[in-house]
Amino acid sequence: MLHLDGAYGEGGGQLVRTSLSLAVLLGEPVRITDIRAGRAKPGLRPQHLTGVKALAHISGAEVEGAALGSRELTFKPRIVKGGDYFFDVAEKTGSAGSVTLVAQALLPPLLAARKPTSLTIRGGTHVAWSPPAHYLMHVFLPALAAMGGLISLTLTRWGWYPRGGGEIRLTVPPVARFAPQRWLTPPDLADFQALSAASRVPYHVIQRQATRLQERLGSSLPVAREEAVSLDPGSFVFLWGPLAGFSALGARGKPAEQVADEAVEEFLGFQTSRAALDRHLADQIVLYLARAAGTSVLVTEEITSHLITNLWVIEQFLGPTFQVQGNLGERGEITCQGRG
Repeated sequence: MLHLDGAYGEGGGQLVRTSLSLAVLLGEPVRITDIRAGRAKPGLRPQHLTGVKALAHISGAEVEGAALGSRELTFKPRIVKGGDYFFDVAEKTGSAGSVTLVAQALLPPLLAARKPTSLTIRGGTHVAWSPPAHYLMHVFLPALAAMGGLISLTLTRWGWYPRGGGEIRLTVPPVARFAPQRWLTPPDLADFQALSAASRVPYHVIQRQATRLQERLGSSLPVAREEAVSLDPGSFVFLWGPLAGFSALGARGKPAEQVADEAVEEFLGFQTSRAALDRHLADQIVLYLARAAGTSVLVTEEITSHLITNLWVIEQFLGPTFQVQGNLGERGEITCQGRG
């Protein structure tokens, strides 16, 4: 059985998600210790636990340590089964745990299942410290589609902090083989568009966010406006183009203009880097590149500790797979020898 140190590198929930996702995909048992040891609240949190239980459910796994706060986990998967699945991040805690993080753990093995999957996940769709649902729709899934993974996602209800209650639905057809990629060229500003959205706040919040985006990036920037349906109030700005997306969330007392500015500043930093992928997509897509049939190369705006940790986890299962050119915190190039 493979034993992984849950405190390695970045030492967060992604290490758990990637480890278990690969364990299910490859049918390999794994034991993880010191889970999120360096965090203020160590051990499994609600969205991590939902991911563990969801992966166990789709693979019929035997699991030890699947409990809130658990710092050790033993996971022995069997066979992945496609079908119809529903998972609720807030089932026991009523939290706005991230639906997208759970989805990202489930997708690699479900794409390898023998039959298609319909997947519904309920919880937080637009919450801090996780990719918003729109990032999956407009950045991650199009990148995966270029590799052959044609997943559809529908946002049926938005879910903000604190109660969540949002919902996404995904259709996941099996993929026989992923195509390798060369993602080297930075996108142009003309390739980007934006969304200004909010729930249960005055409409002028949406307008002010949109106006600020165009003040900063030009009146030609397409900006959609949406009054979102949700349980709680919230606001959101999203700016996206090929292989890159930048978002910001509103908060009580936070001016609408500041929300827009945060997304714009992230975009401008990306633009200055002359990279092809934003830092988050690089982190999320490398597992699929490792399963592609051939060599892939990508240029990311930043080599992050998240990325380095993810590469380490993948190589614990697959062996030497990646070459990294660049320093932590700087623009870099990743070469991947796919094992597909």
